[in-house]
Amino acid sequence: MTDIGHWINGKLVPGTSGRFTEVFNPATGEVQARVALATVAELNAAVADAAKAQIKWAATNPQRRARVMMAFGALINANMEKLAEMVSREHGKTIPDARGDVQRGLEVIEVCMGAPALLKGEATDNAGPGIDIYSMRQALGVVAGITPFNFPAMIPLWKMGPALSSGNAMILKPSERTPSTSIFLAQLLQEAGLPDGVLQVVNGDKETVDAILDNDTIQAVGFVGSTPIAQYIYGRAAANGKRAQCFGGAKNHMIIMPDADLDKAADALVGAGYGAAGERCMAISVAVPVGEKTADRLIEKLLPRIEKLKVGPYTAGDDVDFGPVITAASRDRIKGLINSGVDQGAKLVVDGRNINIQGYENGFYVGPTLFDDVTTDMDIYKQEIFGPVLSVVRKGTYEEALNLVIDNEYGNGTAIFTADGDTARDFASRVNVGMVGINFPIPVPLSYYTFGGWKKSAFGDLNQYGPDAFRFYTKTKTVTARWFSGIKDGAALNFKALD
Repeated sequence: MTDIGHWINGKLVPGTSGRFTEVFNPATGEVQARVALATVAELNAAVADAAKAQIKWAATNPQRRARVMMAFGALINANMEKLAEMVSREHGKTIPDARGDVQRGLEVIEVCMGAPALLKGEATDNAGPGIDIYSMRQALGVVAGITPFNFPAMIPLWKMGPALSSGNAMILKPSERTPSTSIFLAQLLQEAGLPDGVLQVVNGDKETVDAILDNDTIQAVGFVGSTPIAQYIYGRAAANGKRAQCFGGAKNHMIIMPDADLDKAADALVGAGYGAAGERCMAISVAVPVGEKTADRLIEKLLPRIEKLKVGPYTAGDDVDFGPVITAASRDRIKGLINSGVDQGAKLVVDGRNINIQGYENGFYVGPTLFDDVTTDMDIYKQEIFGPVLSVVRKGTYEEALNLVIDNEYGNGTAIFTADGDTARDFASRVNVGMVGINFPIPVPLSYYTFGGWKKSAFGDLNQYGPDAFRFYTKTKTVTARWFSGIKDGAALNFKALD
């Protein structure tokens, strides 16, 4: 069995803790590797080495750092299929979906190729007699990224690209369930010219996370995962004087108006609800048709589409629409929530609990599941299921549907399908959610905008990627300079304007 260690100072090194956790192939249910779990001492040593490497990296001019990103992007493209297979083997998502995982991360690296333009400060000459004022953006030093299992390539790339191109060193702790992709990306970065030690990949569990949060050298922490953990990391990081951007769970609603194109709405719901087995923080898990007639017609459109979905291992290629969930515990939790939906009175229209994939009976599969007549007091509505389960919550009016979204504790993404521009504009203006789709089911912004939710979906003032990422990973220094040539005045004892 393969043991996966850490990437430290440009080399693969074994763990020294003697603690490991198993890495499964979700498609087969088999253990395919063990990953080492770092001790506090291992983490602190990696940070100390990163701090030394960061000094020279920060002194490297932004354009040369951007060239490393250019070379890195080319290497990601050249290794796209290898990366996709690696993602699929540890996560279980289909190869096409895994390619998308890599591609959306690559797009952020492409923005980082233009980092010099995003790192510029401001300047005002002659702000006062002989006085110039200018600001500069400087790297924080050593920062950390703690990333989830569901996007093993994309989210590490979202973190490392802006952090590194801004001149920081990074400690990356990927999910212990999907560790291999981050290490391979680190190897590609080394090949692209990143100096050893500037990116350290340290595998671990809560002990490692707490060591990150308590290490005084680490200046900022970025996290993506569940809301309880996001709150924990944000609070502990803030208590220790660190910057933090922590992204949590979601319960994304899609409103379907009576004037919507129901074929397009149904296609959107199937893709957004069941893609990647629902293991996306931007998945649509709640459909909100307005009016009984709209709801009945929507169910009629959804049924044949859902019944055609093919579930299976990533090795089946394009013949599979989605694969397993990440672990047996996740599978059992999802099935338990489906049971609770039945027990609490929801109408189970499509039941995915008893799916059986020939030859892959031990895999972690849940079939596509559809509930109708779901109410807000049911567990399947209140909890983030993170599986291939779509709930239909019927509402009589647009205002009722809108308020359902507004009142939900999460605010990651939402969507509306309508042919009416006024309704769409009103929805986009009033809804208290960070990312909004209009006739677009998964409104993940392009990489030169920024990604982030509201309410209990996000903690911190700045979002991921785009301009916000460069603000997060740098600090502003403002310099007021005065030159005395030709200026004759005495000591100024009062606080006055420069002019």
